[in-house]
Amino acid sequence: MFEVKFREAVKSKTPLLDTIMRYIVKRKGKQIRPMFVFLSAKIASGITDKTYRAASLIELLHTATLVHDDVVDDSYERRGFFSINALWKNKIAVLVGDYLLAKGLLLAVNNEDFDLLKIVSDTVREMSEGELLQIEKTRRLDIKEDIYYEIIRQKTATLISSACACGAASTGTSKEVVNQFKLFGEKVGIAFQIKDDLLDFGSGDIGKPRGIDIKEKKMTLPLIYALNNSSSSDRRQMINIVKNHSKDVNEVAKVLKFVNQSGGIEYAVNKMNEYRSDALKILHSLPANSAAQSMEQLVLFTTERKK
Repeated sequence: MFEVKFREAVKSKTPLLDTIMRYIVKRKGKQIRPMFVFLSAKIASGITDKTYRAASLIELLHTATLVHDDVVDDSYERRGFFSINALWKNKIAVLVGDYLLAKGLLLAVNNEDFDLLKIVSDTVREMSEGELLQIEKTRRLDIKEDIYYEIIRQKTATLISSACACGAASTGTSKEVVNQFKLFGEKVGIAFQIKDDLLDFGSGDIGKPRGIDIKEKKMTLPLIYALNNSSSSDRRQMINIVKNHSKDVNEVAKVLKFVNQSGGIEYAVNKMNEYRSDALKILHSLPANSAAQSMEQLVLFTTERKK
């Protein structure tokens, strides 16, 4: 049902756009965020037609940000497929991202879902601010732990947070309950991103090469902890590699080894588990039903996944 509604939501009368939309629909990933929408609605009260619109709105926004991210990061592959910018170049990719965002906003406006529009508009603002904050800090490589949390809260957690809030809001529940779901989603989102950071230091097929965050000069929690708890000479050496030799596979391997030996992995795992625990406490304060059990399984999946 959701797949059908999402395909309808992205249709275009422009042949090129319609071709690209079919490509996007065909290569969609796990669709975790729509799951958060539907489960939140089920826990709060029950799924409505508005819930389907909320799920499509969230997925349209998420897809738009991925398309734009690939342009920003100069990335030519996502989930084993060519990115939009790899196939159709940057100009078209930016316009496709804009189109997806506009379709999502119009979906809300045309159905007078103004509460959903408010939630999602705040999310777009936060995601943009988070991305810019990360770019600013990456240039200087001076990210402290509190700044890191603010970046991932805005960049990643806010979208999962709004998925949960939109799901609850689609049932007509109170603002207080919607805010509970919003906070729950934020905690899950932070845990989700820390897990993503950890995968970059692990082994196996994670859908991207190991060390890609270092190559892109992204300061993630395992690396931040390792740098803050090392000698000044080790710190200088590692920062020098990230700044000036991040494309050198052998040099990147040194950073990966340094983080592993400095306790950065264990520290990040503990922090991830803390946020997961906070999220589950909120979940357990909400109505207990089969959807709540499924939501708990989804939370566990986000922090135990292999890719």
